[in-house]
Amino acid sequence: MLDWLSLEWFSLSTMRSFDWVYPLVLYALPVVPLLFMIKGLLRLKSRSKLDMAMFEGTVRWQWSSLLRFVPEVVFMLFVMLVLLALARPQRINEQVEQTAEGIDIVLVMDVSGSMELQDIKPNRLEAAKDVAINFINGRVADRIGVVVFAGDAYSLAPLTTDYELLRESIRSIENGMIPNDGTAIGSALAVAINRMRDSNAKSKVAILISDGENTAGSLDPHMAARLAYAHQIKVYTIGIGKDGLVPYDVDADGKTLLVETQLDEKSLREISETGDGKFFRADSRDGLQEVFQNINQYEKTEVREKRFRDTYDYYQVYLKWALLLLLVWMLLKNTFMTNVLED
Repeated sequence: MLDWLSLEWFSLSTMRSFDWVYPLVLYALPVVPLLFMIKGLLRLKSRSKLDMAMFEGTVRWQWSSLLRFVPEVVFMLFVMLVLLALARPQRINEQVEQTAEGIDIVLVMDVSGSMELQDIKPNRLEAAKDVAINFINGRVADRIGVVVFAGDAYSLAPLTTDYELLRESIRSIENGMIPNDGTAIGSALAVAINRMRDSNAKSKVAILISDGENTAGSLDPHMAARLAYAHQIKVYTIGIGKDGLVPYDVDADGKTLLVETQLDEKSLREISETGDGKFFRADSRDGLQEVFQNINQYEKTEVREKRFRDTYDYYQVYLKWALLLLLVWMLLKNTFMTNVLED
């Protein structure tokens, strides 16, 4: 049984398909009954002329006359079964074994009041939530956790591969969920480190999303980044939002209210450098999506795939039935009844 700490993901699936080695032979199948039909019509026409010449009158049709075609039908089926055998039908059982050693990722999301600013629609927080969910949807076999922070930092979801739980947790994030406002980046990183410090994953990553500078908490962000590096945790930082005057609300008269904002890009960049990660700036939803796509490529989980293919031939089945019909045809051709009907 695989240890869950190793995050070894295993999948075994079986795919069954029916295939033909020589499918072009199958195109001859409809030709066979067509040829026998033409032969039967020509024979019937010739026999009718002969009967008219001999009896010089109207010939009654007898249902027993149809029995003369039974050997022909049997032989036609024999030929068609031989063609099916020549096409060489096969049943293919293919087993696909996939293994992947996942990584640990903690999303550290700022939920302070400034995340309500609307320079990214509908606001910074909602855009970050949507992109984070898309990021989770693209991961395979990774344990992911969520930390939220404002003036304080809390673990919202533990490291887990239950992606539906993670999506529900992220959807539940809202402004004001942490009463103490502010931006405690150092404390948030400390919570993320605490989640991953005992992990045996091959790679450990913290993705910090924030729009401000550190204004709260008792731990300096740069010290937290050094702690992350000591525990072999990469720290990616994403600065979200635009600088300058940005909209944050609309007053009673419908006028857009603006507020001055400035991202502490220098601190976020230094945190990522200390944490052996990278800094990204995202001032739009598309930009934020592109940032997560880049991180997705940097921290890509390798999925190893093995295929086991078993092939079973079934032409023998068609060939056996064809031989049986051939014997029946030979028997019918030599029976007294057939000889009488052909007189």
